[in-house]
Amino acid sequence: MSTSRSFDALRLTKPELAVFVSGVASMGLEILAGRMIAPQFGSSIYTWGGIIGVFLAALSYGYHRGGKLASQQATNDRMARVFLLTAAYVAGLIFLGDLLLRATSGFPLPSRFASLPAITLLFGPPTYLLGYISPYAAELSAKEGLGEASGHVYALGTIGSIVGAFATTYFLIPTLGVEQIALVFGVLSVVTALVLTRPGIGRDQAVASGFVLVLLVAAVGSGVAGISVEGRVVYETQTPYQELQVVDLGDTRTLYLDGQRHSAMDKSDPNRHVFDYTRYFHLPLLMTDDVDRVLFIGGGGFTGPKRFAEDYNVTVDVAEIDPEVIDVSKEYFRVEESENLNIYNTDGRQFLQETNRTYDLIVLDAYQKDKVPFELTTEEFMQLADSRLSEDGILFANVISAPTGPASKFYRAEYKTMSQVFPQVYSFPTAGGGVVQNIEVIATKNESVVTEQQLLARNERQNIGIDLDSEIRNYQRTTETGDVPVLRDDRAPVDSLLDPMVGQRYVIQQSNESGSSNETADSLVGPVGTGPSIIGMQSGQSPPLAAPARAS
Repeated sequence: MSTSRSFDALRLTKPELAVFVSGVASMGLEILAGRMIAPQFGSSIYTWGGIIGVFLAALSYGYHRGGKLASQQATNDRMARVFLLTAAYVAGLIFLGDLLLRATSGFPLPSRFASLPAITLLFGPPTYLLGYISPYAAELSAKEGLGEASGHVYALGTIGSIVGAFATTYFLIPTLGVEQIALVFGVLSVVTALVLTRPGIGRDQAVASGFVLVLLVAAVGSGVAGISVEGRVVYETQTPYQELQVVDLGDTRTLYLDGQRHSAMDKSDPNRHVFDYTRYFHLPLLMTDDVDRVLFIGGGGFTGPKRFAEDYNVTVDVAEIDPEVIDVSKEYFRVEESENLNIYNTDGRQFLQETNRTYDLIVLDAYQKDKVPFELTTEEFMQLADSRLSEDGILFANVISAPTGPASKFYRAEYKTMSQVFPQVYSFPTAGGGVVQNIEVIATKNESVVTEQQLLARNERQNIGIDLDSEIRNYQRTTETGDVPVLRDDRAPVDSLLDPMVGQRYVIQQSNESGSSNETADSLVGPVGTGPSIIGMQSGQSPPLAAPARAS
């Protein structure tokens, strides 16, 4: 008898089920919003703050309106209609998501508020509708007294939100694409509507539910709620950290992370440097006499690690936090672990804290233009890197910023921070001018200054398998840092430093090592937030690769 009562106590009434599902759906959509908004607007603290604020505002307004109407209109049938309307809007979200994101990106707003129109238009209405459920359920609750009914509804809604948060984060996003996840929440809403009207489902209710289901399936079949890329998508997935796509365009295979070009490979020549900035990875070999072990923090398409492991007599370790990036690099970018190449699925800072190895070169390649892990930028991190470097070791950081102007704040702050730890710091902008670009910042433990002329002479004299004459000529010895902070663990305002880059051009030079001319092809250059531009460029022809060698 007691067991039977226990099971009865666990059964949810229809209003209780509605509240629970509304919590699941609202929190799931909130997390999904981050994945849909990030490719267009980035995933900075401003984006996430906007998402949280819009969801809270929409839910609050829904609670308010629902509470006013609950005493006269609260029925299971009306809650069912709310869920059907929510599901229908989700279908539109899937079908028109890309169009709406692009349409709202042009509003003349300060960059930190740029994502608010898109978040509001895409997610405000369904969240507002879901806000009706709690006051309706409280009105229909079998609990005695307003306080008990309200508390019960709040508890169930919160439990639903917890389930939605964990299920979306740990199961749906790693398993399904954005549009499939949206479909899950749409179908969940339709099924809940049907349950709320059982057992007497009317003809109109059945037709409406079937129509919305058809809309959802059709939307998934014909539209994608993300940013389209140029080329043929050969693989895409949602990882625990980002949206990932592998795209082929001609002979070039590109890795997109959150809609941004991150790495590229020439399928006919897998070890060629497609993006010009990756050629700069070899510069440290001209600045130190001996490199035996190298650590790359951040893998991507593994262009640098592959070249170092194959071209030089060195051991290369790679710390890559995203397990899916590692799997994709092996399947689509011809990366193979070997005696010379070791890949570790871990956070870069954690790896440095736990390892007892000493490195001659650490390459920090984990920054994106609008998503920078602040813990890899601070003075404390630089001190940790310094402690893991050999006596003449070098830290190389691939920083995406502008060399001058308001958009240069992040680069200059990072330069200033590295200068607190390392006696000499050098910069090599890769694209020229004041546009947002890859700036290679090199910090050395050696106190002697290496001049541009010395690097040019070493480039001619030493055979490191690649001609870096044009890269060396971008040498920049000093940088103005008086108006930017030193980044520290307790205060690293990375998002505010990155903020001026929103709306700026981001230029990646594309290298063609098979040619000998230095011609630049015309290219459409878009704003930061729509993915970087590619400027085709032919670099000077590289000499034949030497047998396994060290810088000397």
